[in-house]
Amino acid sequence: MSDTLMRSVSGVRGIVGSDLTADVVSRYAAAFGALVAAGDRRPVVLARDSRASGPLFAEAARGALCAAGVDVVDCGLVPTPTAQLAVEHHRAAGGIIVTASHNPVEWNALKFVGADGLFLDAETVRRLFDLVDAGKPEPAAGPGGAVATDPEAVARHLDGVLALSYVDAGRIAARRLTVVLDCVRGAGGVIMPRLLERLGCRVIGMDLEPDGAFPRAPEPVPENLGALGSAVRDAGADLGMAVDPDGDRMALVDETGCAIGEDYTLALAAQAVLERKVGPVAANLSTSLVVDDVARAFGVEVVRAPVGEAHVARAMQRVAAVVGGEGNGGVMLPDLHLGRDAPVAAALILDLLARSDRLVRGLVEARPRYTIVKARAPRGGDLEAAYAALEGQLAGAAADRQDGLRLGWPDRWLHVRPSGTEPIVRLIAEAPTREGAQELVAVARALLS
Repeated sequence: MSDTLMRSVSGVRGIVGSDLTADVVSRYAAAFGALVAAGDRRPVVLARDSRASGPLFAEAARGALCAAGVDVVDCGLVPTPTAQLAVEHHRAAGGIIVTASHNPVEWNALKFVGADGLFLDAETVRRLFDLVDAGKPEPAAGPGGAVATDPEAVARHLDGVLALSYVDAGRIAARRLTVVLDCVRGAGGVIMPRLLERLGCRVIGMDLEPDGAFPRAPEPVPENLGALGSAVRDAGADLGMAVDPDGDRMALVDETGCAIGEDYTLALAAQAVLERKVGPVAANLSTSLVVDDVARAFGVEVVRAPVGEAHVARAMQRVAAVVGGEGNGGVMLPDLHLGRDAPVAAALILDLLARSDRLVRGLVEARPRYTIVKARAPRGGDLEAAYAALEGQLAGAAADRQDGLRLGWPDRWLHVRPSGTEPIVRLIAEAPTREGAQELVAVARALLS
């Protein structure tokens, strides 16, 4: 197998045809089946996003699972959170989702879900990788696994979102909001338009067809949302929403066409929840201080976890958080499930708007402003030495070594960590001004080089 295949708590990712092939997928699926379904007949849920390589890789995974004697419930093309909910619904042994999330079109990946609907923890992932490295398990001696389909997975997900106590569909419909929706031709196209329509919004769609032909870089970051901003302005819409290819992240464009940054998705969703239920909030180490400001207004703390949905989910369990997520636009609401969920994020924020006389810009301007600068550097060299040098050079900061190195001050922070999804080191800094954040990134970059 390829030496450049990315393996982490986020799963297994690679370039299609070189790092990730049908044989590689088959090896990991067979090992996963042996790990989670050995000794019982609980099925494994299988799902995929809209990437062109998805059907081939789903077929390889399905075949490997069945050869291992594992029954499969195939959801087909659905968002990642829909598949996680399906694992819980079917009381499955786990799930495999064929998706590279925000990565460029030439990538694909496997995400692994446990019986609790959460992504596997680090120890279970390590055991899975050990099984793969030991060699593909032999086919089951008995009968092969059976395959069933689940055509109702998206409908159940929709019903679950609309049943949330935080979502007043009638109030949202009465606000008569016009939303420009950009699904980047990903799996979000099978659920997001239906959700917004059921909430009474007028929907103007952009790239809703889930065919995997991404018309732009698929990550919903401000630099990729220029066309969405223009569409909001041209239509005189109330806001824009952009989801990533597997429908677990959502970013907002305000009524002026300005992309406000993915961190505000979690901040506004947290506000929507905390206005009705007060409790701890959890977020990863790279999430903006705007979330801390919202939590502080309600007298609650933000618990920080390493980057990665699995880490945040377990932190939420540990502190009984009422809401959490990641600053990349991923919102996690335990009332439905502990997974990043773009439909949940959209519904919470629409409800917040419906209970306010403001639109997105007004909600953003009511909070202190910060600027996040994100950069990347090649992976290489001694990261531990760089971390130590950074701590020495940037004295007076609170240091957190849960995930790389995060240095924090009351109004700014710097996070340096190796990516789990790309062969790079991520440099992320936040400060009240762009210049302040850029200075922190520059210090880190100099020491890394």
